Amino acid sequence: MYEDKEPVYDIETLMRKYGNDVLRTAYMYVKDSHLAEDIFQDVFIKVNQKLETFQGGSSIKTWMIRITINTCKDYLKSAWNQRVMPFTEFQENTMAGEDDFTAVEQQDENRIIRQEVMKLPDKYKDVLLCVYYHDMTISEAAKLLHIAEGTAKSRLSRAKEKLKLCLEGRI
Repeated sequence: MYEDKEPVYDIETLMRKYGNDVLRTAYMYVKDSHLAEDIFQDVFIKVNQKLETFQGGSSIKTWMIRITINTCKDYLKSAWNQRVMPFTEFQENTMAGEDDFTAVEQQDENRIIRQEVMKLPDKYKDVLLCVYYHDMTISEAAKLLHIAEGTAKSRLSRAKEKLKLCLEGRI
């Protein structure tokens, strides 16, 4: 009879498959590409060290995003971060030329939205990032964040309301 075997994960495959998700999540928290890259490395070191402890209660992606969020929160609470002012990136990469008004306008709107998302309290920002940036369901986000599904729904709704109010005057 056919037996289901647990999937075998190796760090290279995980980095290829989920590396962009980890990096994007880290960037959304720390707002600095260099710090996000450092956190990316820390996350994959932790994943590599703890891979054998992954029990499969959630998807491997969910487990890794949880590690990423926790690593970012630890960094943001650290004494080092409290004393050092992060660098801000003044110019973002774009494929459009400078004369392409529509592309520049869209880039500016995206930057404003990203800034407003980052200003939200963590409990709202976490749900938004899970659902909209990582394409998770409400149920998956709730499991990742260790909250009830109803709580995740209400936080997502409140996050969207707060974001809408903040953006009404800016865009």
